[in-house]
Amino acid sequence: MRNILFTLLAIAFPAVAWAQTVGYGTEKDMPLFYQQLKEQLTFPWAWQAKRASMDFNTWREEARRQVEATMQMAPPPPASYDYEVVAREQRDGYEAQKIVFSVNKWEKTMAYLLVPKAKKAPALLMLHDHGAHFSIGKEKMVRPFGVDSTLMADAEDWVARCYDGVYVGDELAKAGYVVLSTDALFWGDRGRKEGVRYDSQQALAANMMQMGASWGAWITWDDIHSAEFLARLPMVDAGRVGCLGFSMGSYRSWMLAAMSDVVKAGAAICWMNDTENLMTLTNNQNKGGSAYSMLIPGIRNIMDYPHVASLACPKPMLFFNGDRDKLFPVPGVENAYRIMREVWSEQGANKKLTTKIWQEKHFFNRAMQAEVKYFFDKNL
Repeated sequence: MRNILFTLLAIAFPAVAWAQTVGYGTEKDMPLFYQQLKEQLTFPWAWQAKRASMDFNTWREEARRQVEATMQMAPPPPASYDYEVVAREQRDGYEAQKIVFSVNKWEKTMAYLLVPKAKKAPALLMLHDHGAHFSIGKEKMVRPFGVDSTLMADAEDWVARCYDGVYVGDELAKAGYVVLSTDALFWGDRGRKEGVRYDSQQALAANMMQMGASWGAWITWDDIHSAEFLARLPMVDAGRVGCLGFSMGSYRSWMLAAMSDVVKAGAAICWMNDTENLMTLTNNQNKGGSAYSMLIPGIRNIMDYPHVASLACPKPMLFFNGDRDKLFPVPGVENAYRIMREVWSEQGANKKLTTKIWQEKHFFNRAMQAEVKYFFDKNL
């Protein structure tokens, strides 16, 4: 009987099958079945999947609700967006203010607000990058003041490394835009009480998840509240509010444009791709820690990255990527751009979508900045 049982087991489970699974279950922190997982993703709430059954405006409204459902617990908005100016500095054609405002009902945050002389001006929310560099956030986009020499040197070094030596927010303020730059949770003045620690990203994300919240979604909610605050300022023309970001800030920018009607135009520099090309054994996205700030549990079960970004249609949107950017493979960039162009084109808004792959690494150079300024000048 025992010999018969072993024979039946050998037939049902050939040796080659066992050899494929016994010994380990993950490689480079990916499950061995990651390809099969990707094959299960059908993105049922993409516009391409729904256009046969509903009109675009209905899809946009319903799909946004689907995304919001994955964003779990939303921080309650503040009862009032009133703010306090705690320091001022006069600059070339604009005033730099250091302000404190309520980013949600439970938190006040420090921010930089740049105010040109015009009484009703267009405005831009500047969304900083990740960079695994947490000691500064808003200071990556706006030149700080009233800070110690260490922080100032930190900001100067980072701007040289990522922004071609330019504080992009200050340049746009010189051009007449009201500029607001805030810290995402875990950066700058909203950083870790005990000091910077890279591994604390996943601890923070896990702790929030255990209480029904998502760190990645929380950042988006705070960006939504910040845009609403900006639009209500007396010096801002609420009909001309945009957003701009690089790297993680790029992700934040198209997420915000997709999820908020306050934002009328957005620019996203060096963060767009698809799941197929990001979820590989060699991409930075699968390393865990840094990805947590841009992860919303369950969202990939309904839409891929370009599908969510397409919720911004028919707004004017600009997407730049680099052909030497090791974080975002060019085939994924091209596929994402194709998906988005299809959506804008079908809505008769193809002229409102700008997509371009530069001969550049993961970097926001001055030529890019000039084209971004032209984009906002044209659309805001």
